[in-house]
Amino acid sequence: MKLDHIALDRLSISPANMRSGKKPPDISGILPSIRARGIIMPLLVRPNGSDTTFEIVAGSRRFLAAQTVATEIGVAEPLPCAIMEAGDDAAALEASLIENLARLAPDEVTQWESFTRLVKEGRTPDEISMTFGMPELTVKRILALGNLLPRIRQLYRAEEIDATSVRHLTLATKAQQKTWLALYDDPQSSIPKGHQLKAWLFGGASISTSVALFDLETYQGRIVKDLFEKEGYFGDLREFEDAQRAAIEERKAAYIADGWSDVIVLPDGQYFHRYEFAATPKRKGGRVYVTIAHNGEVAFHEGYLTEREAKRIAKGEAPDATTKASRPEITAAMNSYVDLHRHAAVRSALAANTGTALRVMVAHAICGSPLWRVDVQSQRSRNEAITESIETSVAEARFDERRRAVLGVLGFDPDEPSVTLDHEPRNGVSGLFLRLLELPDAVVMEVLGVVMAETLASGTGLIETIGLHLGVKMADYWVADDAFYGLVRDREVLTEVLRDVGGDTVADAHATEKGKTIKSVINDYLTGSNDRIKVEQWVPRWMAFPPSAYTQRGGVATVAAASRAAWLAEPEVPLDPDPAAVAAEAVEGGDADEAEAIEDMDEQRLAA
Repeated sequence: MKLDHIALDRLSISPANMRSGKKPPDISGILPSIRARGIIMPLLVRPNGSDTTFEIVAGSRRFLAAQTVATEIGVAEPLPCAIMEAGDDAAALEASLIENLARLAPDEVTQWESFTRLVKEGRTPDEISMTFGMPELTVKRILALGNLLPRIRQLYRAEEIDATSVRHLTLATKAQQKTWLALYDDPQSSIPKGHQLKAWLFGGASISTSVALFDLETYQGRIVKDLFEKEGYFGDLREFEDAQRAAIEERKAAYIADGWSDVIVLPDGQYFHRYEFAATPKRKGGRVYVTIAHNGEVAFHEGYLTEREAKRIAKGEAPDATTKASRPEITAAMNSYVDLHRHAAVRSALAANTGTALRVMVAHAICGSPLWRVDVQSQRSRNEAITESIETSVAEARFDERRRAVLGVLGFDPDEPSVTLDHEPRNGVSGLFLRLLELPDAVVMEVLGVVMAETLASGTGLIETIGLHLGVKMADYWVADDAFYGLVRDREVLTEVLRDVGGDTVADAHATEKGKTIKSVINDYLTGSNDRIKVEQWVPRWMAFPPSAYTQRGGVATVAAASRAAWLAEPEVPLDPDPAAVAAEAVEGGDADEAEAIEDMDEQRLAA
């Protein structure tokens, strides 16, 4: 590449630029430095059809900022540029994506759009992985967003859907995604999320008649119909599977008769990721791949070969020989018989071996299973100030150290957002279980501690109970920040907070001041500014363990949760061993008043 200075009016943003075609990017962060010093880092450009005009492959934010400055001062300075060779769209897109990943991290959907374009330009997931320094698994996860309906991708980009749910939705069929969106749009419905979504997709045994490949009119098995739904359900799973398999075999024979080289039926539940295959027409030996979802839905993917085979054909070599599928050794019913008996034996042995059971439980909590309902407590809020406050807090920094250590011990990427990944790691739950068997009990307990912490629900009475039990001192984890001051708007509350840190005299003197003024005085006490005596280790009453309120107005969630937790923790008041006998004894002793009092107390206790 050669370096040159190019006038603004000879530059335009390339379609290969990762952020082309979108709303203008935010340039507020770089505008002040460009006003002061101009463009220092060269833009990456290439010719766009002539020797005098160029398109920007990387550096669109600097270009837009330079245009803004030129408008402000009325002078357009030429920009330093590194000029690429023309024509290599894939290289241009890679350059754009590399720069943007380093400077302004794009969201996963934007990465998917760019990675998809690279795949279309001939790049494989492995090549993309090497180019951007990402694990190939991460690239494949991003490419898997292509399985989503466009609206789901947009909802994810807008943070209306959490990452855990999106991971599961990438494994859903288009029909399942449409059904999920219908639930999402219905304010009266409860939409499955996280592991609930996983169970919703894969855990049930209800097979809708809509997925049948065979003629329902000639089907001899039992169909259960709901009067309030158009479709029914198959009453016997084995009968349905036999009929569906027969229909697949008929379709398979028809494809072979039609000239397709082969028809591959993938194992039940295995997904067909298009980015791992190359589109190949029938005349060039393309195959048909058949997928069978857990809900019985069958899809036929016509005209594909593996990437490896496509490359062999491109070189004039013969494709790999395909092993023909053979008849299963045992029936589905016998498989079920064997599975359940082996499960019963393992379950009995596991219950007697608590050390192994602990590791199996931890593996399940991390990887998930149709029978487990585990999800990670989100640390994000719709209020960006709150999210930033949590992300930069002492507590989160300390927890992140533990999380990274555990991720490293388990062989996961330390940059994963959680240990509780909510999807299977590289070797699945079995691989993770074997890894846990290698670790001593103390380390497994450390892993369990992080997993439990990640899946601890916020805003519950359990937080109060655990906080008191562990003696949590919030002052060790929290200091007043901008988000805190921005969220306290009530003057009465602010005055009471000031009373906490500055005393009655100062609070009464400022009771009629504006909220902004009171906040300023509070900050002076907490930081020791403006000759105020610094107050150490202060936290608002709502955040302490146990919490309390500043007024009698209510509405403090932590106080309400603590009250419930305290009520549960109160010991039961024991009744007298035999109140009637005690009362009778008092009467015999001539003390009628005492007997009556005992009877009254007994009635009150029973009522309580």
